[in-house]
Amino acid sequence: MEVSRRPAPGRIEFVHRSWPADPEQLALIRRELSGWLAPLALSEVEVADVVLAVDEAAANAVRHAYGPDEAGVVELTLWTEEATLCIEVVDHGSWRPPSDRSPEGGRGIPLMNHMSESVLIRFDDRGSRVLLRHRIPGRDGEREHEEA
Repeated sequence: MEVSRRPAPGRIEFVHRSWPADPEQLALIRRELSGWLAPLALSEVEVADVVLAVDEAAANAVRHAYGPDEAGVVELTLWTEEATLCIEVVDHGSWRPPSDRSPEGGRGIPLMNHMSESVLIRFDDRGSRVLLRHRIPGRDGEREHEEA
């Protein structure tokens, strides 16, 4: 028997959306992501950190996953686990290892690592997956209060 639960306050069960892999879509991704984060009651700084890390992952997919005349998508999936926010950014293009001499910047992955608790990058012939994990401050204590 399947049991349906309502998400607890301060949690997001699951959100998924895809956008065309187009630089003009990055602002829309940032704006929509900010709205998705609202139930978590994060501080402005925490929201900015999450949005910046996701923006870097999405920008990498837009700029590097697909060829110049190749249409593609960027997928974003967001969910919470205990006191952790998990966000996966996926493309279906071809992985190109980061270059130390990239004239376009090359700071995306180090920035994601700095802004996130953890970053996991996987790639194969189906595309790339970037999993970003962020702590949700104060959620463990709130949960204990609710259960008491």
